[in-house]
Amino acid sequence: MDLQLLASVIVTLFVIMDPPGTVPIFMSLTAQMSAKDRNRSAFQALLVATGVIVVFAIFGQSILNYMHISLAALQGAGGLLLVLIALQLLTGSTSGEENAAKYKNVAFVPLGTPLMAGPGAIVAVMVFVQQSGQLSEYLAVGLGIAVVLGSLYLAMRFAGVVQRVLGENGVELVTRIAGLLLSAIAVQMIADAVQAFVKGAA
Repeated sequence: MDLQLLASVIVTLFVIMDPPGTVPIFMSLTAQMSAKDRNRSAFQALLVATGVIVVFAIFGQSILNYMHISLAALQGAGGLLLVLIALQLLTGSTSGEENAAKYKNVAFVPLGTPLMAGPGAIVAVMVFVQQSGQLSEYLAVGLGIAVVLGSLYLAMRFAGVVQRVLGENGVELVTRIAGLLLSAIAVQMIADAVQAFVKGAA
């Protein structure tokens, strides 16, 4: 097991998916539900997010080859997407709560995707998979994904408890810190992409 890669996957996806930041959005989207329905929505959202992540992790390379997209281009695009997500976290702008009434089943949209398995998470997972070449590395990526998805489920399952413990200010603080870390990850991805393009052109 590649522990360094495992840690990298967990930290990156944790920051992107932001389990603590999901709590207030999940609570608002399921405010009219009973505790039983809320728990079922959390589990359904987990299944949807897992399915989306796994599909792109397995078939991502085939998609790239078919569309003639290089890993450097994927990293660059992913970095730009992460910058947008980081800005949303830093500024506190999200449309999930405002548009809750538009969705028939919030577990599928927007919870499962794009909140949990959004473009940032999909790109990050694809990049990690493309950079892996040994069984131990694939296992590290898979375990890292499972850990983060599990933490997301637990955050939603016990959203009421988490919100009471952190408080409004605590959740807000965690979200802002996540945005700052995510912006740094995004810049690094863009820098790596530029470096790869320069090497390829040399």
